[in-house]
Amino acid sequence: MTEKVQKVLRDIPMMRWMALLLLALAMFCSYIFMDILSPIKDLMQSTRGWDSTAFGTMQGAETFLNVFVFFLIFAGIILDKMGVRFTAVLSGIVMLIGACIKWYAVTDSFVGSSLDTWFTNHLNYIPGFDELGISPFYRGMPASAKLAAVGFMIFGCGVEMAGITVSRGIVKWFKGREMALAMGSEMALARLGVATCMIFSPFFAKLGGHIDVSRSVAFGVVLLMIALIMFIVYFFMDKKLDTQTGEAEEKDDPFKISDIGTILSSGGFWLVALLCVLYYSAIFPFQKYAVNMLQCNLTFTAVPQDSFWATSSVTIIQYVIMLVVAATAFASNFSKSKKMQYSLLAVSVVFLIVFCYMGYMRQSAETIFAVFPLLAVGITPILGKVVDHKGKAATMLMFGSLLLIICHLTFAFVLPMMRGSQIGGVIVAYITILVLGASFSLVPASLWPSVPKLVDQKVIGSAYALIFWIQNIGLWLFPLLIGKVLDKTNPGVTDPIAFDYTWPLVMLACLGVAAFIIGIILKRVDKKKGLGLELPNIKE
Repeated sequence: MTEKVQKVLRDIPMMRWMALLLLALAMFCSYIFMDILSPIKDLMQSTRGWDSTAFGTMQGAETFLNVFVFFLIFAGIILDKMGVRFTAVLSGIVMLIGACIKWYAVTDSFVGSSLDTWFTNHLNYIPGFDELGISPFYRGMPASAKLAAVGFMIFGCGVEMAGITVSRGIVKWFKGREMALAMGSEMALARLGVATCMIFSPFFAKLGGHIDVSRSVAFGVVLLMIALIMFIVYFFMDKKLDTQTGEAEEKDDPFKISDIGTILSSGGFWLVALLCVLYYSAIFPFQKYAVNMLQCNLTFTAVPQDSFWATSSVTIIQYVIMLVVAATAFASNFSKSKKMQYSLLAVSVVFLIVFCYMGYMRQSAETIFAVFPLLAVGITPILGKVVDHKGKAATMLMFGSLLLIICHLTFAFVLPMMRGSQIGGVIVAYITILVLGASFSLVPASLWPSVPKLVDQKVIGSAYALIFWIQNIGLWLFPLLIGKVLDKTNPGVTDPIAFDYTWPLVMLACLGVAAFIIGIILKRVDKKKGLGLELPNIKE
């Protein structure tokens, strides 16, 4: 009887995993919106006049306020002071507001409006920011791209706030339990948003044979409404947990400025933060250009309009197959029966092959890149279990960086060599994209669960915020750099599918090299100072 009285929500596996599911679904929706324009970069150029510089500047604007107005630091303070549930709902509202602004910017209603005129004539020069070379706008930037950048900045504040809040929420519900597995599973589910975006963004943009990019963004806005609902449901669930435990939200242990100094004085924290910014800067900015990179390096044949592969129904079928791949691969990690586990894996592999075949038959780069998160969904829980029960987080980070280098160099030098071979190029692309996705899964499973080992419990929110802030510097800089490098190394190229991506990809591979070196240093520091990064999260 006493045991029942003491049991709270997070002690019940189904309830703590339900809390995780709510947070993961909200992040799933936000990941879709984050890259909603990435698979239709060519359409943005042909319908809205956005060249690579305009596209990259707008994409980089997502993190501008987080980096240069220090909003992420304030978000960490809000999280530590106001708690997980308040910050989660606030982040959902902020994301939705920014998304609505971005949607209006790419609608036909904006074209020729008074706002169009205003943005054309203003924000061409911002004192201080222009001199430093960090302005989110520039003279000649399309007005629609400027307003979209404003909306994306606001969305970026919300999504990064959501990111640190979800990390803190998982720590709250899973500390001392399957924390690495939970963080890895959350990111695996959230990253299905990338595949969803790659499949449905072009689908909505081209629906009915009439191109309208605003439909894609509207799809993302609707999903962010759903994300807000998920955060509200989590609000009440988290409140009930605190009622059961008698714990107050973090308000009773207020944030102090001196806490930032405590966090920054940790050498291990700085190494983890640097590794994070290098690694993520080679992934997220790449996602925004990946579809266009494939369009420029693969040989595609137009699919006849009366073919099954050109119909709208094939999009739905392929997405359902993707869900089967993800569900069976993910579920195989939790099967206690070896026979059932192997059966699920077999089903997953068969459907993955079908998914890839359909992507090839559709002859579209976006459906090929949609395979990106699928291998990660299957192996992330495995990696989480390893970190929880065996440790080796620092080693995993090194291995992930090594895979990152190999993948970007393959895209830069091997894929262009396969341009004459339609099938060979697609196979190389598929294998490289799957491996890159697997590499990406190593980070959430090993890096994020390591943060609580480096800082005091009461400033975890601020620690995550500082890491995200440092990470956001790269996420602001590299989309912009890729766009500028593309335009500089492709002078006179106006065809959106004729760019040479070699140098942007080499630049991203160099980030992987730097991350690998930091990983080696981190492992040595961990061994010397006993940070516990190589130790398991669960003491058995």
